[in-house]
Formats: sequence, structure tokens, C-alpha cells
Amino acid sequence: MNNMFLLVIIIANVLISYKGFNDQYFFRKYQFHVGSIRAGEQIRMITSAFLHADLFHLAFNMIALYSFAPVVAAYLGNFTFLLLYAGSLIFGSLLTMLFHGNDYNYRAVGASGAVTGIIYSAILLEPDMTIGIFGVIPLPAYIFGIGYLLYSIYGMKAKVDNIGHTAHFGGAIGGYAITLLKDPALLQEHTFMVILLAIPIVILFIMAKMGKL
Repeated sequence: MNNMFLLVIIIANVLISYKGFNDQYFFRKYQFHVGSIRAGEQIRMITSAFLHADLFHLAFNMIALYSFAPVVAAYLGNFTFLLLYAGSLIFGSLLTMLFHGNDYNYRAVGASGAVTGIIYSAILLEPDMTIGIFGVIPLPAYIFGIGYLLYSIYGMKAKVDNIGHTAHFGGAIGGYAITLLKDPALLQEHTFMVILLAIPIVILFIMAKMGKL
């Protein structure tokens, strides 16, 4: 796929994450930190999405992005792909502030919110797509997407790492909503998948309402 936006996004994530791996001051200065954001450093809501907890975290996100981005760009165009990535990133940060805005010590990093938005968009656009686990085992993409969000619920509850699990949901909501707004015919053409992908999002908000998160 000839998508310069995708290449620039991946390079930016790799270079900024590498800098963060080797410079703890840089990492702390630009990670998602509620206390600093509420003190006026809103730029962290964007910069944190280009930092990663470790090499595996970075590789997982970039491989997922590279795998699903071509579908979004093919259906919606490269520029809409960029808007969807940015919109999902912002939705992820906003939802994180909604859930953790009173926890001044909350910290997180990762492009997962934006990437999850791309994953959700791709699945809505091409419900029958499959991905190769370990490069050989075919898996329906919607199972991967839903499983990823269910794992995120576990990560939100466990709170054992520095990964922005809450942002996964914000990104999914962003990708889901933007894609349906861009192509509302999907509501009729892929009704089952539209409903199916909404399930983990609904579960999240029910658990939040019940105080389970």
C-alpha cells in the first residue's frame, strides 16, 4: 500500500519510543500523567501515544497497525485513514481522562488507542477478513478485535503495567463512530458486525457504572 501517512506514523512511533527507552526524563516528561495534564500540560494527551512501555509493546502495536491500516486506507482513502487514526488517539485520551481524571498519579503510554480505532474500522469495513497468528494460524479479525478489548478490561482492573488500557476503549469508540459516520451504509450492510463490535464497549460502560473498574 502506498500510504505515506502510515509510514510517517510508524517511523514517529519507533523514533520517539526509542528515545523514551533510553531517556527516562524524556519518557516522564511526555507520558500520559493525569496530574500534569490537569496542571495544563494537555500536550501529553497526544505525545503519550508515541511512547511505549517496552519493545514488545511497540512491536505489537506497529504490527497490528501495519496489518489493519491497508484495509481502512483502501476503503476510505489515505487522508481519512489519517483522520481516523488521529480521532481515535484523541478519543482514547479523552476517555482515559473521563475514567481516571481524579487519579492524579495515573500514568500511561502507547499508541494502542489509535491502533484499536484502526482495527475496529477495518473490521467494520471488511468483516470477513482474517489475520495470521504467528504468521500461519488464521484467525477471524473480529475475534482478535473483541479479544483485544476484553483483555483491556482485565488490564484496567489489574493495573499491573504502564500501558494505557483505557485508551483502547476510547480508540475503539472513536474508530467505530467515525467509520459509521463516514459510511452509514455499513449499518445495513454489516448489521451483525456493527452489533457484535459494540458488545465489549457496552460491557465496559456497564462495569464502570457498577463501580467494577
